[in-house]
Amino acid sequence: MANEEPARASVGEGEQPLICPGCEREHPPSERFCVACGMPLVHAPGVELLASERQQQARKIKPQYSEGSLVKIAGAQNGAEAEMIQGLLLEEGIPSMQRRARGADVPDFLVAGRRDILVPESGAEAAREALAWEERS
Repeated sequence: MANEEPARASVGEGEQPLICPGCEREHPPSERFCVACGMPLVHAPGVELLASERQQQARKIKPQYSEGSLVKIAGAQNGAEAEMIQGLLLEEGIPSMQRRARGADVPDFLVAGRRDILVPESGAEAAREALAWEERS
């Protein structure tokens, strides 16, 4: 069994496979984690792919923080401040979104106006801790 080859997943033509750095199994590009050992997947050595900004952000999100309904964890005075808070949360692996705060009478297309920052329930406590840490600094 020492000479056993890593399992190979079927990959469509033109798609680059992902490799598990732990067990070296090959996975299709649609997967993010190895089904055998749970490690995050990486591109095969020598493959340079340009990921879109959205794809790069999605890879930072920790799956354990993406479960449950959305909960408000913070408020921002405007769109720029809301984006800064979302960036802080993303660096911690916590997905978030912003919405115009209730009672804000500014049109949606303007950056001005209060915003609510929402995260899934499973990431709410981690988000509060991350933002509390930022406030103390």
